[in-house]
Amino acid sequence: MADPANPPPPGLPRVLFLAAGGTISMRMDAASGGAVPQLTGREILALVPGVEKVADVEVREFGRYPGPHMTVDRMWELRAAVLGAQAEGFSGVVVTHGTDTIEETAYLLDRSLPAELPVVITGAMRNSSELSWDGPLNFMAATEVAASPESHGRGTMVVMDESVVQGSEVVKTHTEEAGTFRSPNWGPLGITDKGRVLFYRESRRKTPLMPDAPVQPVDLVKMVAGADSRLIEASLDSGARGLVIEAMGRGNVPPSVLPGVARWIDAGRPVLIASRSHRGRVLDTYAYPGGGHQLREMGAIFADVLTGPQARLELMLALGVFGDDVVRIRAAVEDGRYDV
Repeated sequence: MADPANPPPPGLPRVLFLAAGGTISMRMDAASGGAVPQLTGREILALVPGVEKVADVEVREFGRYPGPHMTVDRMWELRAAVLGAQAEGFSGVVVTHGTDTIEETAYLLDRSLPAELPVVITGAMRNSSELSWDGPLNFMAATEVAASPESHGRGTMVVMDESVVQGSEVVKTHTEEAGTFRSPNWGPLGITDKGRVLFYRESRRKTPLMPDAPVQPVDLVKMVAGADSRLIEASLDSGARGLVIEAMGRGNVPPSVLPGVARWIDAGRPVLIASRSHRGRVLDTYAYPGGGHQLREMGAIFADVLTGPQARLELMLALGVFGDDVVRIRAAVEDGRYDV
């Protein structure tokens, strides 16, 4: 929050900082035996020299959640906070977040919010007790992007290690590297460089899906050699509303999985096919038993370039908008059509 005794220079963009926790908020705690969330948003902001020259930053404490503690319900609460910021006239929003689930929150926000207000999610790969803490640099870069007029219309982005990545494309590719967040298929939108925000390509945008709330539960099952239908059938029997299969390669499954898929289709529930590969799109290329052609003929929906976690959130949003109308869900997911 701005210091009344030292007001920011006039004319600076107003940026809302939503502090949601993560490694950027962590310190080593001897009693716990490792890093735990401790820093408030105000404490993080105080450790970023020069940020007051970039934007008039207002801090709001959303929570101090480690990445694995983030839920879809909390992501939706975060979305509501962003919509509130838009109504209040902020120029942009910065969210600090646990890196384990940044890609999921970024996807959900990017696919369900209007694109005009830039929402920039950042964090840290190392905690504040480590010599190489990357939090201040990441926060500064995220604030620069949120404050940039060129960011408007680009929706939700992730800014880490001076790279700007579209929220609906971002994937965490390494457990520890500072530059872990990437768009495997399309590359970054741009970079930050010594105080400048440089965009090198346009955002790939689809019409947002804006339900009253995401529909849950939607389950994700990963295919491995020799997989069968047990987990898929257990998901249906437990009451899941939708299923994402993270299939092999181009979108193929072992033949022993097919009976479970058939049960889902017969029940009128949507089944999305993604790939366990991080690059490339799924397609009904192969016609052997369990191949993508057979899955499409059975009624499965192909999720293009989405990863399994992204496809799961896409299906939650689509179910919220279209209900159990599999025809409309297919048109939205496969073709980006919402007028069926």
